[in-house]
Amino acid sequence: MSNVLEERHEQVVLLRLNRPEVLNALSGELMEELSNTLTRLDQDDQVRVVVLTGNERAFAAGADIQELHGNTAVSMLASRQITRWDAVKKFSKPLIAAVSGWALGGGMELVMACDMVIAGDNAQFGQPEIKIGVMPGAGGTQRLTKVVGKARAMEMVLTGRTITAEEAFHMGLVNHIVAREQVINRALELAQTIALMPPIAVRLAKESVLTALDTPLDVGLTHERRLFSLLFASEDQKEGMSAFLEKRPPHFEGR
Repeated sequence: MSNVLEERHEQVVLLRLNRPEVLNALSGELMEELSNTLTRLDQDDQVRVVVLTGNERAFAAGADIQELHGNTAVSMLASRQITRWDAVKKFSKPLIAAVSGWALGGGMELVMACDMVIAGDNAQFGQPEIKIGVMPGAGGTQRLTKVVGKARAMEMVLTGRTITAEEAFHMGLVNHIVAREQVINRALELAQTIALMPPIAVRLAKESVLTALDTPLDVGLTHERRLFSLLFASEDQKEGMSAFLEKRPPHFEGR
C-alpha cells in the first residue's frame, strides 16, 4: 500500500499521507516516497500547485519512533533520514499544508516547510521531541524561530507543549482556520486560485519571498529586481498586461 496517495484536480495535485494506523508517523519509507513524488511533480508542467494533507485525526504525529529508537549518532549521520526532506525545501511550486488533528514533531516541521497552511479547528501543533530525549532535527528550531520569534520558539521547543490552531494563527504559523470538514476544500480553493496565475511568475515570486528569510534586505531587494526584470522575457507577462489593457481575462500558459 502506498504511503502517499495522489489525486489530480486539474492543475492542482492533492497528496495524502497514508499511514493512518500510526497517525501518519513519518517513517523513512514514507519520506522517501514523498520526496520522489514531489521531485516528479516539480518536473510536471501540468502541475501548478500541490496540497499536502493527512487525515482528520492527524496530519502527521511526528517521526516513526520505533524506527529511530535503535539508531546511533554515527548511523543517523550516515543515513538519509534528514536529506529526504531536501525535496520539500527545493520544491519550486507552491506547496500548501491542509492540517487536521495532530501536527507534531516532524509533522509540524513538514507543515512549516510548506508555503501556506490551512488549519482545521481541531488542529494541534507542537515540537515535543524534548520529552523523548532529543530535539527537532528537520528544521523545527530554525523555521519556528524565524516565524514566531526566539521567546515563543524557546518555550515550545524546551517544554514540548502543543498549541491550538488559534494560537498558531496568531503566531503567524497558519493562514486560515476553518471547520475540520472544510480543510481540504479550502486548501484546494486556495490552490486553484494560485493555479490560475502565471506559473513562471508564481515560481519566481515564491523564490523571492523565501530569499527574504535568509538574506539581508539589500541583497533580497537586488535579487527581487533581477527576477522582476527577468519576467519581462516571458510570454505570460505580455499576455497579462495585454489582457489588463484590453479588459479581458488573461490566459497564462507558463511560457
